[in-house]
Amino acid sequence: MTDFVATNAKSSGIQIDRKILKSLARRSDRPGLIYLAQWVGFLFATGVLIYLSLGTIWVWPAMLLYGIFLTVPAYSMSHETAHGTAFKTRWLNECVLWVTSLIYVEEPLHRRYTHTNHHTFTWHVGKDSQMPFDTPMTLIGWLHEITGFALARFHTQVLFQLALGRFSDIQNAVIPEQEKPKLVRNARIFLAIYAAIPVLAIFGIYAPIWFFVLPRLLGAPIMLLFTLIQHVEMQENSPSILDSTRSFRTNWLGRFLYMDMNNHVEHHLYPQIPFYSLRDLNGAVGDQLPEPDPGFWKTNLEVLDVVTRRSLGRNTKARSIRQAPHHVTDGQYEKIAKATM
Repeated sequence: MTDFVATNAKSSGIQIDRKILKSLARRSDRPGLIYLAQWVGFLFATGVLIYLSLGTIWVWPAMLLYGIFLTVPAYSMSHETAHGTAFKTRWLNECVLWVTSLIYVEEPLHRRYTHTNHHTFTWHVGKDSQMPFDTPMTLIGWLHEITGFALARFHTQVLFQLALGRFSDIQNAVIPEQEKPKLVRNARIFLAIYAAIPVLAIFGIYAPIWFFVLPRLLGAPIMLLFTLIQHVEMQENSPSILDSTRSFRTNWLGRFLYMDMNNHVEHHLYPQIPFYSLRDLNGAVGDQLPEPDPGFWKTNLEVLDVVTRRSLGRNTKARSIRQAPHHVTDGQYEKIAKATM
């Protein structure tokens, strides 16, 4: 594909006034710090519920609630700081990237460079390093994805691989050579921190299990429901983000947890725009974009319906969400791409 151009606004035919774009791309520490303060407040409030319910059956719903507020914003903030857009101050951005990547369980520079590749080759088979599931998706694939099993396996493999100083072909292609020692160091630190958790438990210190390990596992499915609908059932190998990427509607809580990344078409068109300007970006270019899909739950339920019918050999036409035409079949389908993560 020698004539390939990066998937973004230019390749998608979207236009915006340069002055407006420059204004929207302006960075500030304030919105990110406000978000961090709100996030800590939610974690404190839901963490108190875990503390008060320890020793009772109510600890499980408390950990689920806390886990959602721990896991989804950790994913969202690690994503935003990987772009370098969460804060104007670089050291602050990098510190938050490191901590949130520790919660998300992916070495931060690996996250940054493979995600840059994902933006350059969005949903291009054999080129996009962040295609997390086989395409088209089946019910088994959906279960692997939503339970967190597939992602946990991938992240564990990557951490051990990096800790040993081994890099895959795609990692060699996207990670600068001078950065590799940092990835090895970070992976070893991450693994040492995770290994300390069972050691602490042996000595009777269970707080990391109650406030990190179990909530992280319980919150993962909600996080993955957010990420799944970014590209599932969309067009592969298209230069246009409008074909490969989905935006969707959600309420204030969904926007908070996901840092307004439900405006996902907008984000892929202009990845240099900070999260706090995405709604304004939508106001500037929204008339050039497809209508966002229905709410978070409705979109996910339609995806589940489609992949279930595909697995049963039935018609896979979605009722209202956007869907690439070739994903609509009467049950017969061919595998298009294997997961790259």
